[in-house]
Amino acid sequence: MTGRYGFGVLGERSGIDAGAGDAVIEVARRGGFDIVRPRHPENPLRVRFKGVPAYEPTEKWQLTGRYVPFEQPRDVTVGAAVEGLEHVYESPGRVEFEAGGVALALTVFNGQTPGALFALFVDETSGVTTYAANRSLAIDAPAGDGTVVLDFNRATNLVCAYTDHATCPLPPRENHLPVAVEAGEKIPYERVTTS
Repeated sequence: MTGRYGFGVLGERSGIDAGAGDAVIEVARRGGFDIVRPRHPENPLRVRFKGVPAYEPTEKWQLTGRYVPFEQPRDVTVGAAVEGLEHVYESPGRVEFEAGGVALALTVFNGQTPGALFALFVDETSGVTTYAANRSLAIDAPAGDGTVVLDFNRATNLVCAYTDHATCPLPPRENHLPVAVEAGEKIPYERVTTS
């Protein structure tokens, strides 16, 4: 099969899957670069996927915090799971909270729905029981007084936890939490080495 298709201008962090027969490729834009990634529906990682291990949910990691908006949203440049690539996210503010008697804060980014937020973070479990590079936490829109709920039981891995071919963003330096967040998703089974 031959032919030509113009994808037009792709926005940052957007992409299009194109397929022909059983072949699929993703054409996307990441960190200011246009990329092409093959997708293999029969890849053993996908076909033999066992699910994601996670900590047992606990109320201990359902925390109340306070959203503190910046005077003006700020562009925050973060690294990527791929060397030499950077991502830029708009941050409207930060969330301040406490865990185990320690005052903490996370720089947050705009979420997928209006008013919602998300944070990329690492903590003292990163590289031990949770994926080393990052985890993500979705946060519902703040209440009128700025109150937010941080439910770390819902902390999730990004795609790079499962494949070395992802361009996932890394957390900003200030989102390296000096506590062990023993909640949410753990290192995927496929990444656990046995000796």
